[in-house]
Amino acid sequence: MRFDDLDQRLRVFETAYDFCVPPEQYIVVRLDGKGFTRLTKEVWQFDAPFDICFRDLMVETTAHLMQCGFNIIYGYTQSDEISLLFHPLENSFNRKTRKIISILAAEASAKFSLMQGDLAIFDTRICILPNAKTVEDYFRWRHEDAHRNALNAHCYWMLRKEGESVNTATAQVKGLNRQAKHDLLLSRDINFNELPAWQKRGTGLYWQDVEKIGFNPKSNQATTSIRREIFKNYELALGDDYSQFIQKQFLLEKNESS
Repeated sequence: MRFDDLDQRLRVFETAYDFCVPPEQYIVVRLDGKGFTRLTKEVWQFDAPFDICFRDLMVETTAHLMQCGFNIIYGYTQSDEISLLFHPLENSFNRKTRKIISILAAEASAKFSLMQGDLAIFDTRICILPNAKTVEDYFRWRHEDAHRNALNAHCYWMLRKEGESVNTATAQVKGLNRQAKHDLLLSRDINFNELPAWQKRGTGLYWQDVEKIGFNPKSNQATTSIRREIFKNYELALGDDYSQFIQKQFLLEKNESS
C-alpha cells in the first residue's frame, strides 16, 4: 500500500479524539509533581515543611513554562503545583488540549529534572473556564488552598519534630480548627502570621516592561530600551486584595484585546 493511502486511512485514528478549546474560553493549565511528597522528604530530603531551594526549583520551572512557546500571562506556584493562565487570544496548535497538556508536562518534567539532577515527573490537567470571574475564583481557590496547607504543614511538622508519629500528628492536626492551629504554633513561639508570605500564599510570576539603559559607541550616547521580563512576586496579597490583583492585572479588557 502506498504511503499516502496509509497516511490518509490511519491519520483519522490518531486525531479522532482531538479536542480544541473553543474561542472565548479561558485556558488554565495546572501541573502537579508526581510522587513529590515522598521525593522531597525521603529521596531529596528537603527541609520540612518548606524549603527555599525547592521553592526556587518550582519558581524557575514556572518561569521556564512561561517562555516555552505559549502566550502565558500569569504563573502561580505553591507547594508542588503550578497554575498557568493563557492569554485569551492564544491560539497555538489551534488550542488542541492534547498538545497543550503533553508539551507543558514534558517541559516541566525536563526542566525540573535537569535543575535537580534527578528524575522528576509532572502530570497536567487543563481547565476550560467560561469567564473572567471564574478565572479570578480559580486563582483565589488555589491561593486559599496554599494558605490552608501551609498552616496544616507547620503544625504537622512541628509535632513530628517533637517526636510524634505520623498517625498521631495527622490526627491531632485534623481535629483542630483554624484558630486552634494558630494557638498550637503560638504555644511553641511560632507566629504563623509572621512567617514568610511565599510559604502561606505561594508565588506569582508575570510579565513586566523593564527599562534598560545602554550605550551606543557609534553615537557616543546613552540609549534606552524597553524589555519584557518575568517578575517573581514572593509577597502576594491576601484574600480579597489578591482577587482584585488577579482581576486588574490579568482580566481587564486591555489584556483581552491586546
